[in-house]
Amino acid sequence: MNKVPLTVAGANKLRAELEELKSVVRPRIIQAISDARAHGDLKENAEYHAAREQQSFAEGRIAEIESKLSNANIIDVTKADANGKVIFGATVKIEDLDSGKEVTYQIVGEDEANIKEGRISVGSPIARALIGKEVEDVVTVKAPGGNIEYEIIAVDYI
Repeated sequence: MNKVPLTVAGANKLRAELEELKSVVRPRIIQAISDARAHGDLKENAEYHAAREQQSFAEGRIAEIESKLSNANIIDVTKADANGKVIFGATVKIEDLDSGKEVTYQIVGEDEANIKEGRISVGSPIARALIGKEVEDVVTVKAPGGNIEYEIIAVDYI
């Protein structure tokens, strides 16, 4: 299986979620199942079925996170020798040359992407256009509404 790029912060977030699921959520669900069993007939016990459904969801999420972490290529951008180039994990400030609007994005793995928080997937059209470029370079992004030109204003490795 291919290694999936993941930032250090993204890996830490997944590890924290995994720890929460294993140490807090799983024991709480086990207790809920035990309590529901004590109520008698399991066929007509809605609490039991709800708890089993929660258990199924939690165990599935635990397996998913463990798989993601085992297949992750964790990249620490602060230790990268990028020489001013845009690389995975970099935070890039760009300006739309038509509107003059400036935006800042961090290029992250697919699982970490969240446009509201300024994190875009390394596979997105904007990120693909930016990778390997430097400050003052102009990149053209093919968008559904037509091509958009951006100038790279700053690149940070934080």
